[in-house]
Amino acid sequence: MDVCCSLCLLLVASPILGILSLKAFFFMRAKKRRELDKQKSKGSIIHVAFFHPYCHAGGGGERVLWCAINALVERYHFVRCHVYTGDDASGKEILSRARQRFNLKVPDSVEFVHLRGRSLVEASSWPYFTLLGQSLGSIALGFEALWKFNPDVYIDSMGYAFTLPLFRWLGGCRIGCYVHYPTISTDMLSRVGQREAAFNNAAFIARSRILSFGKLLYYRIFAYIYGFVGGRADVVMVNSSWTKGHIQALWQAPARTKVVYPPCDTSGFSANPLSSLPDRSTGKHLIVSVAQFRPEKNHALQLEAFALLQNNLSGGDVQAELVLVGGCRNEGDNQRVEQLRAQARELGISDSVRFELNAPYSLLREFLYSATVGLHTMVNEHFGIGVVECMAAGAVTLAHNSAGPQMDIVVDWLDKRTGFLASTAEEYSSRMFEIIAMPDKQRNALREHARRSARRFDDKAFGDDFINQTECLFRR
Repeated sequence: MDVCCSLCLLLVASPILGILSLKAFFFMRAKKRRELDKQKSKGSIIHVAFFHPYCHAGGGGERVLWCAINALVERYHFVRCHVYTGDDASGKEILSRARQRFNLKVPDSVEFVHLRGRSLVEASSWPYFTLLGQSLGSIALGFEALWKFNPDVYIDSMGYAFTLPLFRWLGGCRIGCYVHYPTISTDMLSRVGQREAAFNNAAFIARSRILSFGKLLYYRIFAYIYGFVGGRADVVMVNSSWTKGHIQALWQAPARTKVVYPPCDTSGFSANPLSSLPDRSTGKHLIVSVAQFRPEKNHALQLEAFALLQNNLSGGDVQAELVLVGGCRNEGDNQRVEQLRAQARELGISDSVRFELNAPYSLLREFLYSATVGLHTMVNEHFGIGVVECMAAGAVTLAHNSAGPQMDIVVDWLDKRTGFLASTAEEYSSRMFEIIAMPDKQRNALREHARRSARRFDDKAFGDDFINQTECLFRR
């Protein structure tokens, strides 16, 4: 009996002692680093690390990362910025691409901590129970990050909430996070409960009452855990009113949750006067989409809507071309592009569809300046930086009638329209036809007004809000 009690006690005590030992190790290592910092700089240095495994990508999340670092470097002389990355590129290559893609002056002082285990957070590594698998994988990747460098302030800028307790409890860090999109939302729970097929709810599951019940139970348990880990943050920044509503419902931290709109390059995209339409070089009305080639961006709907538009325009003098501009992060994204090319051929529109992969900033801006329509089709887009860029460049925005675009961007400003919203392929086709058929004077007035409204989301507004919300993390 005594032996059994001893074994049970050992089984319980061993993990606790292990965790306490790790915590003591990280504490002593961080203390030693702070002492060295004081000797070198004659004052205390605060090291902030951003968890951004895909920092070499060219999406809106990466623009948030670099603008946040710029804001911190400009505000605090005693802050040193680090980025946890899983990219193979060197720090010099990452900074060079960020400057080229986003037209930003990113400081050379940024240091990178390279991680080997990024595959653990790839969706392809977890064909089943993907949300849980990626979240557990992020804990392992987060531990690698913490082992390689223990910061004073930890900011998750990609949505890996399961790393927050790790850095808070083991690393002793002050914790901030910027949430672009909740890992799970009440909308996702609703779709599964209603047995509605979607990109994250396979049709065979939606057709089965038993499988739908099992998935709904899994989602509810996951949502509870997600809320618990997210609640460990000291500062929670979200990028839109829609995201704020979901995060508050799940994380139950309303006092710590604030909307900080992501930075958009409104000045760069509005530098030129409005272009004449259609595009002079091609004589066609360009319909331009700016979005990474991820499944939730719903490029397939763009192709379907454009095929309907082509049918409406057939036989007339007006011509249109669809240009899909976006970044590819991995082989999965590359395969998705090939599937979209095949879909365009099946719809008979391949000659009028152009794919521009990983386009540099200069080319992206050129396309948007020449665009008649700026197209966006993602359901429940958290915010929509691409939508704002379209507005600032002078394209007439046509976005999905949900979430960020509906609630924050494509709204009446000074009592005037700033763009159009749609949900189905038929609605998109109808709105595109309406925009193309508008008299030039009416369309240009709309373009100019929308361009002015886009200034609400510029880099300076983001930087000021980011510094205000994170100030408590950097008190010495």
